[in-house]
Amino acid sequence: MRLSEATRGALPAAVAQAGYARAEQAGGIVHLGIGAFHRAHQAVYTDDAMAAGDRNWAITGVSLRSPQVQEQLAPQDGLYTVATRDADGERLRVIEAVRAVLVAPHDPAAVAAALAAPATRIVTLTVTEKGYHRLPGGGIDGASVERAGGTIYHYLAQAVRDRHAAGAGPMTLVSCDNMTDNGHVLHEGVGSLLDGAAAAWFARDWACPSTMVDRIVPATAPDDLDRIARHIGMRDDGAVVTEPFRQWVIEDRFATDRPRWDVGGAQFVADVRPYETAKLRMLNGAHSALAYLGLGAGHEFVHQAVADPAVRQVVERLMRREAAASLDAAPGQDLDGYADALLARFANPALAHRLAQIASDGSQKVGPRWLEALTINRARGVETPATLAALAGWLRHLRGQAGPVNDPMGDELAALWRDHDARGMVAALFGAGGRFAARWQADDGAADALAAMVENGVERN
Repeated sequence: MRLSEATRGALPAAVAQAGYARAEQAGGIVHLGIGAFHRAHQAVYTDDAMAAGDRNWAITGVSLRSPQVQEQLAPQDGLYTVATRDADGERLRVIEAVRAVLVAPHDPAAVAAALAAPATRIVTLTVTEKGYHRLPGGGIDGASVERAGGTIYHYLAQAVRDRHAAGAGPMTLVSCDNMTDNGHVLHEGVGSLLDGAAAAWFARDWACPSTMVDRIVPATAPDDLDRIARHIGMRDDGAVVTEPFRQWVIEDRFATDRPRWDVGGAQFVADVRPYETAKLRMLNGAHSALAYLGLGAGHEFVHQAVADPAVRQVVERLMRREAAASLDAAPGQDLDGYADALLARFANPALAHRLAQIASDGSQKVGPRWLEALTINRARGVETPATLAALAGWLRHLRGQAGPVNDPMGDELAALWRDHDARGMVAALFGAGGRFAARWQADDGAADALAAMVENGVERN
């Protein structure tokens, strides 16, 4: 038996359900890039809002590439289970907010129609950093956007044109990806494909607030699905697994109305940047360090890597003494307490978060997670051996010694390794005119130290 509207009545009482009149909720949100993170994060907040009485915010999910999520959720009428796990056990909840899933390459007209519908007021996005086609030094890579076609910018720019022609009203575009100033990046990318009256209308009336999102959501494994099926008494191919913690900080700037996401704990603030940069450099920066150093040490999961004393020492210093030193905290923002909470979350053995999943797309992540902090800390006179050790771990990872490299620049970076030793590789990436020099340019001392770390690895006591 498969989870669906027809079978949900047979769910055990222990499985939480919001219980609002789902069939009476019209669509109000289109989400681009529907995957596990969205289903465990933004969709849960939206479910909370509708359970509290908000109306007409049902979600139409859009997969930009694979039909997998549609195949998982369509037979289930969009229903799926969120399994929240920690050392105290597992709690299960059915999420009702997703109404339909479209596959953009298979039915672009349906995606365009959903984005142009007058009832749609908000578009949320989780497409990972590489989906924004940014240059290593910042800004939109227009040539890459043109080559790729079918990007988020193409779909959203067409939505602007369609809505302008139909008088359908502006929308709010909410990036939920791990990028500094993600709202500005999204606004720049969409605007780059517009001209004339539509461009002026977009600039004047549409909103692209910046956000910070946080929840650890590992890829769902077959064993997870089997376990959840045993607990709920039916099959759920769309289930996701996550931790109890969740956070969503949103710049309070919307073109029209919005759901009461704050019912579920979201924060609407005037300036997201202090929270955004803390998360990028402390959580995401530590995650990437755990991934590359942990894989290099032979670990498979985050909780194993953080339990390794040599890896933990580097990661804890990176968070507390280097990433935190590069931040300008908001009033009342406790960075040391934040580091404590992060280490506890990383150590959660109930969450099998694979290091290989975190290690993907490193070329898109090292800039905001490490390189910006290196530049700031050099100006502030802060020593950064832990960040350099993490960066060295990434460079070793690019040689493919700890497994496959999944990166949009993987071929280019592998070619550089074939032509250079460690010192040459550092120069090619971070020296004058290097591939990432716009984010951080290594002086001679840092370049020598980084190259030595690449050759020697993490010291183990």
